[in-house]
Amino acid sequence: MFKKILIANRGEIAVRIIKTCKRMGIATVAVYSEADADSLAVRMADEAVFIGPPAPGQSYLDMDKIIAACEQTGAEAVHPGFGFLSENAAFPRALAKRKIGWIGPNPDAIAAMGDKLESKKLAAKAGVNTVPGFKGEIVDDQQAVEVANDIGYPVMIKASAGGGGKGMRIARAEADVREGFKAARNEAKSSFGDDRILIEKFIERPRHIEIQVLGDRHGDVIHLNERECSVQRRNQKVLEEAPSPFLDAATRRKMGEQAVALARAVNYDSAGTVEFIVGPDKSFYFLEMNTRLQVEHPVTELTHDIDLVEQMIRVAAGEKLAFTQADMRIKGWAVEARLYAEDPYRGFLPSIGRLKRYVEPAEGEAGPGRLRIDSGVREGDEISLFYDPMIAKVIGYGKTREAAIDALNVSLDRLHVEGLQSNAPFLSAVLDEPDFRAGRIHTGYIEEHFPEGFSGTAPREDQLRWMTAAAAYVHTVFTERAAGISGRLTPPPAPGRTHEWAVLLDGQRFDVEIILGSGALEPGETAAEIWIPALSAQRLTLTTSWLPGQSVFEASLDGAPFAVFLAEKGEGYALRHRGFSATALVCAVRVADIYARLPEKEQADTAGQVISPMPGLVVSVAVEPGQEVKAGEPLVVVEAMKMENVLRAERDGVVKTVHCAAGASVAADELLVEFE
Repeated sequence: MFKKILIANRGEIAVRIIKTCKRMGIATVAVYSEADADSLAVRMADEAVFIGPPAPGQSYLDMDKIIAACEQTGAEAVHPGFGFLSENAAFPRALAKRKIGWIGPNPDAIAAMGDKLESKKLAAKAGVNTVPGFKGEIVDDQQAVEVANDIGYPVMIKASAGGGGKGMRIARAEADVREGFKAARNEAKSSFGDDRILIEKFIERPRHIEIQVLGDRHGDVIHLNERECSVQRRNQKVLEEAPSPFLDAATRRKMGEQAVALARAVNYDSAGTVEFIVGPDKSFYFLEMNTRLQVEHPVTELTHDIDLVEQMIRVAAGEKLAFTQADMRIKGWAVEARLYAEDPYRGFLPSIGRLKRYVEPAEGEAGPGRLRIDSGVREGDEISLFYDPMIAKVIGYGKTREAAIDALNVSLDRLHVEGLQSNAPFLSAVLDEPDFRAGRIHTGYIEEHFPEGFSGTAPREDQLRWMTAAAAYVHTVFTERAAGISGRLTPPPAPGRTHEWAVLLDGQRFDVEIILGSGALEPGETAAEIWIPALSAQRLTLTTSWLPGQSVFEASLDGAPFAVFLAEKGEGYALRHRGFSATALVCAVRVADIYARLPEKEQADTAGQVISPMPGLVVSVAVEPGQEVKAGEPLVVVEAMKMENVLRAERDGVVKTVHCAAGASVAADELLVEFE
């Protein structure tokens, strides 16, 4: 067994690998860029080596620097995690020349499966079902159009060396192909250093289901059943689960057999994933093979009681697999949500900045199931524009799918992210959505159910009642504490005094009467009598153990438990429960009467301006002063977190001034283009 392993990665996967190594008694070496100098992975590792500037090409993608770090620290092997160099066959070959081990599949398997063009040929030869498409590399946008026309629309444009949704576009017409080809090629070049593009038929309403495989260096290969990853946005997975709610035993067996056959065809000897698209009739086609650990591997680990990172290490050290195919039985259900630094209310644009507050719910029991969190950040860390926007992976586990979903949702309610936006409200909205809960999902699920984007969910009456009660209680506690400070001109309130408030929940008014009191309670709990005439016909008993400073208000109303995220926000409180978010202003009834008469603030006219919706790097500028443009034409391309975002003209007009240039860094809300 290795005594010291270097982790050629960052963020949550680096932390994940370090945890397994510590349990196995293996020392770890972290590598880091300038942006990650104070990261959690660097703090947890036994040693850390600086490898360069934030740009991946000058740090995490630089093989020579990582090999030098191995030699400097005496690391015997490298675990690449996922992304970066994990599927670059040249890297393990370079390591082998220096007598450094590689915790991953042999480089020949990586080369064969990492090239989507060649992998499809190998898959077909191994008897695996494949998607119709052009069996070759596309050299320019004109050829892309010709190939797409020949295959028939819609088509998928994708990077040959890609993964993780990078370098992928769906095209439904010739114009989509020309634009999508260029964007996919640029993303592929910046993310993988390889701009080769392929085109294949896009199957409508498919499900994305993948098979986890595991092989050793003694010829044994098994599969660990499936994961379903159909809930995607822009080809980026959002929710994953194991097992799939769609597969039957016969289809599962056939997919597993084909995945193992493909792995055997390339002498696969590590953890890997064979991805399929599955039609509504359960027909399935090979999509690609990822010759690395997958982001969504925790759902397989939870449903099979296995540590895939440990197995990768043991295989790389020469050990045989300790189990057979017959041992791979599914136990329970697991659902994973990817918590991203992005603003779901602004088209899921990247949200970059510092985590001013970051509080994770405790791992372990979570409602009807169990919780696991894989994260690589702490409160105070910076989310950088140079890397993937993932903050953490939140995973619910239970005996049934419903229990796993509920455990995950309970955990998201208790998550506190402040300083930047996260997609937590959107994740909760999906988890509560009837079609998702029924398992009626496909890769176009988000577009179908949220065609206008995400603007939050409409509140249920119980959510309004919970939020109003929470805001009124918290404000009353703060008011009574302040009134009790010695030396004040007004005396402290008498015990049992009735407070009358108006709670303005996003402008909707609810009058409240509340009396703080006590009774036969559990240790640490307090009670209040509360009446919200518009939401309850009778007075209710609110019981809670909430204390000032806590970000989750857990309580019960007349014995019914609930939990609401709560944080002070200016003069009011930010509240969230599942997909519904609101701001509450609590004030005296007389003040609310006056507040209702205040004139609304006029919005600034920005129709003639194009501003950057997020911090990023300007990739290209398509216009110049004096140029006439039509609505919908591209103006500027801004890249953030490895994704290109095309900013388009909202109306016809003439460009007056261009305030940016290719290669420049821009801030959120910075003026880029101005119209006459």
